[in-house]
Amino acid sequence: MQISWFIPTTGDGRYLSASKGSRLTDLPYLRQIAQAVDQLGFYAVLLPTGNSCEDSWVIASALMPATERLRFLVAIRPGIMSPIVASRMASTFDRLSGGRLLINVVTGGDPKEAAADGVFLPHDERYAVTAEFLEVWRRVMTGGTHSFEGKYVHVENAKVYYPALQQPYPPLYFGGSSSAGIDLAAKQVDVYLTWGEPPVLVAEKIARVREAAANQGRTLRFGIRLHVIVRETSEEAWNAANDLIRYIDRDVVAKAQQGLARYDSEGQRRMAELVSNSPETLEVSPNLWAGIGLVRSGAGTALVGDPETVAQRMLEYANLGIDSFILSGYPHLEEAYRVKELLFPLLPISHDDAAGSIREHRSDEIVGNEFRPVSGRGL
Repeated sequence: MQISWFIPTTGDGRYLSASKGSRLTDLPYLRQIAQAVDQLGFYAVLLPTGNSCEDSWVIASALMPATERLRFLVAIRPGIMSPIVASRMASTFDRLSGGRLLINVVTGGDPKEAAADGVFLPHDERYAVTAEFLEVWRRVMTGGTHSFEGKYVHVENAKVYYPALQQPYPPLYFGGSSSAGIDLAAKQVDVYLTWGEPPVLVAEKIARVREAAANQGRTLRFGIRLHVIVRETSEEAWNAANDLIRYIDRDVVAKAQQGLARYDSEGQRRMAELVSNSPETLEVSPNLWAGIGLVRSGAGTALVGDPETVAQRMLEYANLGIDSFILSGYPHLEEAYRVKELLFPLLPISHDDAAGSIREHRSDEIVGNEFRPVSGRGL
């Protein structure tokens, strides 16, 4: 497994949708998270994109020199940015970071946000733009000079003068649950992402994507985006989940759901359906909790439980073919440590460099200035 984390540029705190316990997500705080995640041995961090977020490329560029091994999953936005400008940005960041860039292809699912960015195309046409964008982006990233004239993208004699370190280009991650999204993934991306749906739904989606990719003579890797609430006991974990939403009232939920209803994203529709199907307990599958989706778009579910249970649920997803897990938790600094301490020892973590072995050293406190305690014994 590759276990990645999240950089909360839209805000962070102990409670959802509450000023109490909230934090200023300025550069020093985001740097703390990135450096902690780097030292703990996470594979990468996802930087969100959209008009409610700080710019992901600027944040990644600010955090990159403060980290050593950590990769950055950063968005390119077809229809909003030029594929040639995006290729130069990607090549520069990948080269200067020592090959630590991952690309998140984001088509967008909110028509209101798209209009604010100057994009007025319906759902399937946005995917058509993305298809042409990626065709050009991939061509120039592999070298040479290229011209292309499509319905939406037109470039002449385009090239990248300084190539990326990763060849042929940094890996392309992408999520899209509609037929148009799955068709695009099958043809052009490297890692297909899904949000945290129940395993039976994830299995169905993976089967569709695999079949579509096979029809193109391709194979893909798979990833999932989830929150996680893990504690030493199941009772503590569920108490923490309920505590996270303790300041959310019905009016806040109604207003948030009204805003989310305008999305034309199939993935967002599926997330909203999970919330509406289990309004009382919000447990939509064993240990899969949809409470976060009450008020936020995108990833709305969390795995909740003791370490052994959460690890088992992750392994169930892994058995479906998922090897990339992009996790998060509130607050993101402390929860990164919990995940490392409670979950990493129970999972087959992939370390493609020396980071894991370097960090697996004895760090427990010496007692009485002369000896180490026996691990795991209480009073």
